[in-house]
Amino acid sequence: MSDLALLQKKVRKLQSRAGAAKMELHDLAEDLPVNWTEIKAVAWKAFEVFSELDAAKQELAALENSQ
Repeated sequence: MSDLALLQKKVRKLQSRAGAAKMELHDLAEDLPVNWTEIKAVAWKAFEVFSELDAAKQELAALENSQ
């Protein structure tokens, strides 16, 4: 598998994880004030996955532009 294909696969997986993290954060927000102590952990998880997704998208764009 080429580097481009591997990176595209990575981005798709990260997009899926990011969507799940977003929904978890959304569900937590809807249930507030129940489980308010979970806010930092859930938000941090979402932040990390979106950060990783952003970096992978930038890497993919750079790779696509270099070809």
